[in-house]
Amino acid sequence: MAATKRPEDVASVDVYTAKGLLSVGHRYLDVRMVEEFNKSHVENALNIPYMFITEEGNGFSTGRVKNPEFLTQISSILKKQDHLVVGCNSGGRSLKACVDLLNEGFQHVTNMEGGYSAWVDSGLAHDKPTEDLKVSCKFRP
Repeated sequence: MAATKRPEDVASVDVYTAKGLLSVGHRYLDVRMVEEFNKSHVENALNIPYMFITEEGNGFSTGRVKNPEFLTQISSILKKQDHLVVGCNSGGRSLKACVDLLNEGFQHVTNMEGGYSAWVDSGLAHDKPTEDLKVSCKFRP
């Protein structure tokens, strides 16, 4: 059995390299929450959230919980030999998602460093003015 993959085993690229990979057929997997994705996203992105916001017991504070169906949802749409670029808002969730995908047997998984925030900051999001995108993509619970 293969050794369990850890964050340091994940290949990470900057947004320009990610854009190049997408131009040659890699799929972009956006693991942000649906609300974040719906505000703006990389063209032709597939959205499967890695985390959900949940109310804590007191009903006032919120927290994040991992999507228990994440790998099942991925496996129903993508093949383990697909070439994937994985992104979130700033790179944290996508790195964790990449580790899970590698451990699930996905072979070609690349993390986009800096996430969608870096994509916007680099001027790669052409559908809205950068300042509008920065407000929506800096969403934090």
